[in-house]
Order: sequence, then structure tokens, then C-alpha cells
Amino acid sequence: MTLIHTARERGIATLTLDSPANRNALSAALVAGLRASLARSAADETVRAVTLTHTGTTFCAGADLTAPPEPEAFVGLLRDIVALPKPVVARVDGHVRAGGLGLLAACDIAAAGPSSTFALTESRLGLAPAVVSLTLLPRLDRTAAHRYYLTGERFDAAEAARISLVTLAAEDVDTALLPVLEGLRRASPQGLAASKELVTATVLRDFDQYAEDLIARSAALFASDEAREGMTAFLERRDAAWVR
Repeated sequence: MTLIHTARERGIATLTLDSPANRNALSAALVAGLRASLARSAADETVRAVTLTHTGTTFCAGADLTAPPEPEAFVGLLRDIVALPKPVVARVDGHVRAGGLGLLAACDIAAAGPSSTFALTESRLGLAPAVVSLTLLPRLDRTAAHRYYLTGERFDAAEAARISLVTLAAEDVDTALLPVLEGLRRASPQGLAASKELVTATVLRDFDQYAEDLIARSAALFASDEAREGMTAFLERRDAAWVR
């Protein structure tokens, strides 16, 4: 099964997440396929920028709890996007949850349509947004980060734009992205690579400094009794034992 579809038009490579059975969750196969597609786009001299989008009503549901990737592979995917010498633009018009927000935040520019909703649900599962903090915290409004990290509340595209998770929210996301993509097409490959290097330098240093520790923290949480209860409750569609 092909989980990532690639199309090209006037220098823009569009990578489409297509795993509807699990709401485009971050399975080992999807992560590996997306990393391979990004590498091909990076090596293709005809590609000026990459658009990341999705089929169905969900951009990404977070980690696939039944077939998760190795933590190092997921961190590698986030780093691949940040370090790609070509801009990556997220086009979202659906639900984004947990690790999917980390994937979204790794992109350089993001646009969200009216069907978009967002939530960091880790705290409700006995987990924390540990690894995805590498891309989320440099981007999010600090007050909003406190609120949504802790409560797991759902919010919409307008709020995502207000807290800087996405670049813009629009009723017609494709129309809103037209001037963005045209601007990228008019930029030189060298200019894009050098400009992106400037704005991602701090994030990449954080990957080098903190990724190993955050992977260890995440692994310890996943192995805990509370996380097992939280994930079991989620899969069984019931409240966890601690809900009051």
C-alpha cells in the first residue's frame, strides 16, 4: 500500500498522506514513506518547494498506537523537514492531534482551512508532548502552550493562527496558498536554502542538544502504568481510571 502520494506542478512537489484506515496516524510505515519522499524531493533539482497535505478529514491523528515508529525515526522525520534545503508548506483542512501537531510545526509555512481542529491530547493519555516540543515550543505563543499542553483542549484554525501554530487560516485554503506558492516559485533555489537555514538554525541546535533526552523521557512515559491505562482507555473508547 502506498501511504504517501507525490505529484509535481510548476516546481512544487505535493506529498499527500493517504492512510485513511488509521486517520493518517504516524505508523512506522507512514514515517518511513514520508522520509523517503522528502529525500527524493530534496534531491530533485526541478522541485523548488514541498507541500504536505492529506486525504480525508484528518491531517494526522498522532502516533499509531498499534504500529508506532521507533522514536528515533519520528525525530528523524521532524528533523528532515526542518533541515530540508527547500521550504515545506503544510496544507491542512482536517483534524490534527498530538504528534500530528509536531509534524505540522516542523513545516516552514502552514495554512489551515475551516474543517481543521487541533489538540495536544498526550496529557489525557498519561503522556506528554515531549519529542514534538522540539518543533512546537519555538513556534507557539508561550501562554497558549501552557494551556493546550496541560488541558488537551481542542481548538480551531483561527486559534491556531492566533497562537502561531499555523501561518494563516482561511475559508478556502487553496486560494490562500496561491500567493505563497507563487512567491516560492519566484525565489532562487540558493536564496530559499540560505534563507531557510537562517530561520531554522536555532531549532536544529535544539534537536542536536535535546532530542536524545526527550526520546528517553517519552520512552519512560510510554512504559508507565498510567500510560498503559490511558492508551487502553483510548482504544476502548472509555474514560481513564483517573478521570473525575
